[in-house]
Amino acid sequence: MAVHQLRFARNIRPLFRDRDIRSMQSAFDLASYEDVRTHAEAIYAAVAAGQMPCDGPWAEEDVRRFLSWLDTAHSLSAHSTPEL
Repeated sequence: MAVHQLRFARNIRPLFRDRDIRSMQSAFDLASYEDVRTHAEAIYAAVAAGQMPCDGPWAEEDVRRFLSWLDTAHSLSAHSTPEL
């Protein structure tokens, strides 16, 4: 999957189950592009360490997908803020 094809709604949002969203709602909204983008580095650190979600780690492919999306969002943030 090419990095430029990653989109939040299609590729990232589905990684967060309703259970995960409810669990984190006091800190931020995992269903929200803006919230996930704002907290992306902390979210990545937690999923990469296997600490999130609390009931078991993401598959390595999902961790890499999130990191690719994060890297793309950071590289584009200087130019614009499209919903990736």
